[in-house]
Amino acid sequence: MSNDQNWPSTVNLAFTGASGAQYGLRLLQCLVSAGCRVNVMVSRAAQVVIATETDLKLPGTPPAMQETLSVYADAEPGQVLVFGREDWFAPPASGSGEKAPLVVCPCSTGTLSALATGASNNLIERAGDVALKERRPLILVPREAPFSEVHLENMLKLTRMGAVIMPASPGFYHKPQSVEDLVDFIVARILDHLNLPQDLMPRWGEARAEEKRKG
Repeated sequence: MSNDQNWPSTVNLAFTGASGAQYGLRLLQCLVSAGCRVNVMVSRAAQVVIATETDLKLPGTPPAMQETLSVYADAEPGQVLVFGREDWFAPPASGSGEKAPLVVCPCSTGTLSALATGASNNLIERAGDVALKERRPLILVPREAPFSEVHLENMLKLTRMGAVIMPASPGFYHKPQSVEDLVDFIVARILDHLNLPQDLMPRWGEARAEEKRKG
């Protein structure tokens, strides 16, 4: 699928150690389907979560992980790139790199804390720091319950910096019939915020507007 001129040609996608690996994996599939190039970063904890919550087993090295995720998302050669945790020459590591949005999905509360305090101890944290300082779109998808005061303070701080906090809290007004429907609800919202077309979920009011158009 070819990109519309308003679509981001590249999206940076980070997996961290919160529950909800299914959200990030489904998002990867949708980004690839939309024709985006995807720079992927995976924390050690995220590898454990992915192995625990899904049938996907990620190998330990970035090249092998890149091959596995490319097959999983049915990507074209070179469309999905995986960068190591301390690959400081990766595009997301510098404001001089391509102006791409960053989605951290799922986003651990530890990552929230690191981003809120400006830590850059690994590539994911540095990519978030770059997104904030360059005023690039930054979407964080935490999955935690309940939130502590520290979590809430960090989310408020990041919101004030310009990040979008999008908890993995799917709605039910679309009458989901499966876990996949719940996952798609959140992924559809992320795609909307990236200005990417999606047909996973009808937008609120679309049916009513169509009724009025038909008279």
